[in-house]
Amino acid sequence: MLKAINPATGETIREVPEHDEQEVNERLEAAEAAFKSWRRFDFEERARHLTAVGDLLRENMADFARLMTEEMGKTLASAESEVDKCAWVCDFYAENAERFLANETVATDAAKSFIRYEPLGPVLAIMPWNFPFWQFFRFAAPALMAGNVALLKHAANVPGSALAIEAVFREAGLPDGVVTTLLVSSARVKYLISSPVVRAVTLTGSDRAGMEVAAEAGRCLKKAVLELGGSDPFIVLSDVDPAEAGRQAAKARTINNGQSCIAAKRFIVIDDIADRFEEEFVRAVEALKVGDPMERSTDVGPMAREDLLDSLDDQVKRTVEAGAQLRTGGKRLEGKGWYYAPTVLTGVQPGMAAFDEETFGPVAAVIRARDAAEAIELANRSRFGLGASIWTADAARGEDLAAEIESGCVFVNGTVKSDPRLPFGGVKSSGYGRELSEVGIREFVNIKTVWIK
Repeated sequence: MLKAINPATGETIREVPEHDEQEVNERLEAAEAAFKSWRRFDFEERARHLTAVGDLLRENMADFARLMTEEMGKTLASAESEVDKCAWVCDFYAENAERFLANETVATDAAKSFIRYEPLGPVLAIMPWNFPFWQFFRFAAPALMAGNVALLKHAANVPGSALAIEAVFREAGLPDGVVTTLLVSSARVKYLISSPVVRAVTLTGSDRAGMEVAAEAGRCLKKAVLELGGSDPFIVLSDVDPAEAGRQAAKARTINNGQSCIAAKRFIVIDDIADRFEEEFVRAVEALKVGDPMERSTDVGPMAREDLLDSLDDQVKRTVEAGAQLRTGGKRLEGKGWYYAPTVLTGVQPGMAAFDEETFGPVAAVIRARDAAEAIELANRSRFGLGASIWTADAARGEDLAAEIESGCVFVNGTVKSDPRLPFGGVKSSGYGRELSEVGIREFVNIKTVWIK
């Protein structure tokens, strides 16, 4: 049984039976059958269906947003933005997929030679709970427009979102089996990957889950794209206003209640302005309203699960025991639900939990650096490499420094975010492969050479 618990109250809101082996196999067979027809739909037909999906997302935004907020605790405003972004990615690929996948002529010794892009087949998408709609749609929109079909194995604590996603594609008129939800536990992922129906796999999750999925996909010789954890550096150079940087830092750390792979987590500040930055950062964090995510005035809602709260609290305690200073927060809030006080730790150094590990919740680690060179060195002293941001009054200098950071993206004077127009993904323990943009749609295709004499 898959159980959804409202993290704001701790109350069970729905229980959904798992699919048994027969149901799973029937759904796999339906996906395989659907692929044989869906791959023959031309781009115009696929685009028409995907545009209809986007329209339905916007029409039902209030219901979908409320569902996500109930199941994992994100604020209602952020949930609405998530639905709107899903609609955007549908429109983006409906408009651009044919151009991205157009045949490419190459001059050779043949009378005619070219590259064509063909779909692979059913792709298994193993999705997390933190962005219940967006994580799937950013994979599915390009994959479906390329002619693949999608099998969704969602996180166990968001079964309502998983079923709603399948339903919206069905309501938009896509053939049965093009998007299929598999209500199974993580224990059955290996079985799914090994199925001859599944031609490739994508995972958004922890680095530990990534290693397990990559190992099984490798054993089965199947393509995999992995978007894993992150410990994004937020580098503050001495030429910026520390007050404004502190306010931006508070927003960057508490995106999605702090539960985002690309939320800023390590705040690396040049010594010259560190004292002022820390004061403003703490002030901005303490001004955040923590409370019911259904209320429009709430800035930070609960954590998605109690075990995640306990793990975060343990990281904070171990960091303080190692010598860091707790400036604010650092405790579970009293009352119903799984709320953790937004927390700022200063004096954090390599070797401490908040520096070395991914902190998945509203906890910020402030690290001091002598100069920009040491800031870059500290930013790269991590096993992760998903995103990074640099804050400076000199944009050209920021661009130069961006080239030295080991990550999948760097934002200068802006908060890290994903955008359908740009590739998204990481390096090192943050995974491999890319989603979104022209690059992302080519991850799950057969890049075929055709040579004609």
